[in-house]
Amino acid sequence: MQTDARHPYETLTPDVVLDALASVGLYGDGRLLGLSSYENRVYQVHLDDPVEGTAVVVAKFYRPDRWSDAQILEEHAFSRELEAAEVPAVGPLLLDGRSLHHHAGFAFSVSPRRGGRAPELDNGEVLEWIGRYLARLHIVGAAKPFAVRPALDVASFGEEPRDWLLAHDGIPLDVQGDWQRACEQALRQIRSAFADAQAAGVRHLRLHGDCHPGNILWTPDAGPHFVDLDDARTGPAVQDLWMLLSGDRTQRQRQLGGLLDGYEQMREFDREELALIEPLRTLRLIHYSAWLARRWDDPAFPIAFPWFGSSDYWRGQVQMLEEQMEAMEEPPLVA
Repeated sequence: MQTDARHPYETLTPDVVLDALASVGLYGDGRLLGLSSYENRVYQVHLDDPVEGTAVVVAKFYRPDRWSDAQILEEHAFSRELEAAEVPAVGPLLLDGRSLHHHAGFAFSVSPRRGGRAPELDNGEVLEWIGRYLARLHIVGAAKPFAVRPALDVASFGEEPRDWLLAHDGIPLDVQGDWQRACEQALRQIRSAFADAQAAGVRHLRLHGDCHPGNILWTPDAGPHFVDLDDARTGPAVQDLWMLLSGDRTQRQRQLGGLLDGYEQMREFDREELALIEPLRTLRLIHYSAWLARRWDDPAFPIAFPWFGSSDYWRGQVQMLEEQMEAMEEPPLVA
């Protein structure tokens, strides 16, 4: 794949980061640590003077042209709703009455740093605790809809990524036909599953949207708190549960049971949604490949994902789509 000569993030130097913070009255002491993030650029910054009781903040510089200001601000408003409801989600600070700021062509926000580690998802008590908080997050999410943030649906997570990859020659010709056929077959199954869920009355609500273990920080005393609402969208509640399931079917069944044991202490869960787990997993598979291809002009991506784009990679994707088609034919998990 060819890359552009210069990407916007190449201009985001440490001096630009510190100048951006200074523009909102925060002055770093020189200690700047880049955190693990590919979609955006995120930095931990130590301050000369604490703000709202914290001497360390996290500055997020949003990827240009991904979200509009209105969409980012809607995410921020959602995080404030969660905080007001005492749901442990980490949202941006209000500085001079604003949560979104601009400097040198970048939109950015500043959040307090929160410590923690990945949750132990083989621990039933941990799963139950996470389930309770996910239910509380969804109670807030169901209170009203997003106005400008998109939905998680077949069109945006499956059809559009497929079309983009084919239109931009993102797949080697020797495997393109096989991948396209597998993708089309998988999408037919996914459309059918979503139609069945709609007919069954499955409701959509505001979600975390990307609730994998890396976006939950765990502390023994306080339990879980949720970070990175950057992918908050409208969709079925099960989207925020299935990424916490791993291992064989028996292990996933046990994990789901633990999550729902906690979840249903706070909010009813519609069992019809369980049939969407494998369709949602398949959509993420298609979307992820397109995401990597779209971001290839970002210098961080070829370094972090050197295996992407080869014929072997795409043959692996064909195999995974075929495995997912089989998984979508199996009875859903029962809890």
